[in-house]
Amino acid sequence: MKYFSVFITFLTLNLNAQEIDSTKIENSILDSLYISEVQDKKAKDKVLHAEPLYIDLIRDLGARKGEKEWNIGTGLTDKMRFDEYTALVEYEWAPIDRVGLEVELPFTFYYHRNNSNSSGTPRSKLNSLKLAGQYSFYVSEKNKTSLALGYIQEIELVEFVKYGKENLIEGYVYNPFFIGAKRWGNNLHTLVYTGPVFHQSRFSQTISSSFQLNSNFHYMIPGTRNFIGIECNQIFQSGTVNSVLRPQMRVSIADNLIVGIVTGIPVNNREDERISSFLRLIYEPGHKIGKHTFK
Repeated sequence: MKYFSVFITFLTLNLNAQEIDSTKIENSILDSLYISEVQDKKAKDKVLHAEPLYIDLIRDLGARKGEKEWNIGTGLTDKMRFDEYTALVEYEWAPIDRVGLEVELPFTFYYHRNNSNSSGTPRSKLNSLKLAGQYSFYVSEKNKTSLALGYIQEIELVEFVKYGKENLIEGYVYNPFFIGAKRWGNNLHTLVYTGPVFHQSRFSQTISSSFQLNSNFHYMIPGTRNFIGIECNQIFQSGTVNSVLRPQMRVSIADNLIVGIVTGIPVNNREDERISSFLRLIYEPGHKIGKHTFK
């Protein structure tokens, strides 16, 4: 009886081990299938990269002609004396291979708290008309690396309360940028997005400048399109650095519909800003990943 019990225990452990190994193999196969679908040998080279959710890319690195995507985002930031609500609508597409274009309308709404002085609360506005382009000049499936250059042009607008009373244009923002991304194996992804930002007010010929550095690390869950990761947004201006850590996760709820969830944790400047949250809904019309289904 003793030996029979030992045999049953051994058999159970062996079956569990086989089940775990089977799951690992299945996930590995799914990872390979998804990567092979993106890196289709019959099309222009493209490497699968995890795209950050807060400061997102204009289009996938190595974009292929015909790709398109709608994004709707909403966020909330505790600004101590008032709450800042953000919203955006953007459309991005690839008119030709490796070139991505984007049009975005970013909004900001402010809610004044009753127990604070409202004199310092900004006014709600459509921040700007944002136009952008991106070109992936280096895409290597062998090295799992992509490099891109891009440019963002923003036409800043006045607050809603000034419509019809003043010129709608408040200023201009010029933002050239560089992106470098690499995938390590099948699941680990790193990406750097960086460049100067120049701001020119309509009321002055003076141009102020800052420099942004966005560093990203993501882990794509085996057997899925989902990932978890962290995005670090840094702005260097006038000898100071403003840094925000943004832990995030992406969840695919359909073949062409993805939800991104982001939390913002300020590293410094905590006297003016607390924890924030951001939600991004990503819809890719007509998108289908070959004959395979990925969750």
